[in-house]
Amino acid sequence: MTRPDLLDRLAVQTAERDRAALLRRARTIEHAEGPWLEIDGRRLLGFCSNDYLGLAQHPQLIAAFKRIADDEGVGSTAAHLVCGHRREHAMLEEALADWTGRERALLFSTGYAANLGALQALLGGVDGALCVQDKLNHACLIDGARLAGGELKRYPHADVEGAARQLASRAGAPALLATDGVFSMDGDVAPLAALAALAAREGATLMVDDAHGLGVLGAQGAGSVAAAGLGAADVPVLMATLGKALGCAGAFVAGSAALIEGLTQFARPHVYSTAMPPALAAAALAAVRLAREEDWRRGKLAALIARLRRGAAELGLPLMASTTAIQPLLLGDADAALAASQALEAQGLLVTAIRPPTVPVGQARLRITLSAAHEESHVDRLLAALERVGPTVRGR
Repeated sequence: MTRPDLLDRLAVQTAERDRAALLRRARTIEHAEGPWLEIDGRRLLGFCSNDYLGLAQHPQLIAAFKRIADDEGVGSTAAHLVCGHRREHAMLEEALADWTGRERALLFSTGYAANLGALQALLGGVDGALCVQDKLNHACLIDGARLAGGELKRYPHADVEGAARQLASRAGAPALLATDGVFSMDGDVAPLAALAALAAREGATLMVDDAHGLGVLGAQGAGSVAAAGLGAADVPVLMATLGKALGCAGAFVAGSAALIEGLTQFARPHVYSTAMPPALAAAALAAVRLAREEDWRRGKLAALIARLRRGAAELGLPLMASTTAIQPLLLGDADAALAASQALEAQGLLVTAIRPPTVPVGQARLRITLSAAHEESHVDRLLAALERVGPTVRGR
């Protein structure tokens, strides 16, 4: 019997996505200067990055990176537990723990790796383990639960009663309740206080992925958990990334000393991955200090968000209900979203169309993101361009 060819199968799936006009392709950015991006020789004003505080090109981050790179080179050369854990990593972990109000923090190479590692360490090999998650959680939380081997149950978006029903369906089972803090495609914030109360009542462990909340929400930008008035006892497992509001790359999990010691032993993506470059850790440490101290960045971002939402309401544009830097313009049809994105690009603006399978069928959108690097004139230019695009962006 002839085995099915896996490469042929993949090619068929790719062709099917191409026929549906849903094929993804990377575009090469030739130069970046704040929110301005150069593509194919054209200078475009971008509204699609996650550089929420405008720190990615900050001179203090660049200087910190160069100082360590000039002294020690770039690569860490090994995993943390071999000889890759440098002074810069240790200092960054201490700063992240302090910022988030946790005993300790542990670095990972990416947010995806951090969630896979934490879920695998918490759920892997646990008989009858249950993981309950919001249906709109990031893919890495979903994948982490599946790879860990526990039973994954999902509840309707932001539905605390739905989460309670899923936990009640396996009463007595070891359970992890996991949610995004800020949802990456909708921009809304999870009902964290209610979820924390549910987890406490049901004896479940609550984990929050705050990739899009850290730096932006809460006092000193400590994130969505802090903004909800919750602490380490309420949210024992906190993950966040360094590549969004902090403008760098990498991620961490923060929690009790016991949690971090356990992850150090059993989180395979940490144990078996080369540590991030120490120069990058130094840059991230500079970003943490700036994010904590410079409240004006959050204030400016909030003002820009309010300006966009006010202008969109006046134009009758269907922005989704978000108070964060992620401001999705829901169009529904994938072709309409792509056409709107292309029309905006023709006017010198880069706004990405988000289509299935990233979002459900019928929920395609323009994912508009704002940054403290933007100016009011930039937001006004975007609104004027959206008005010129016309009916394409006015509802489904």
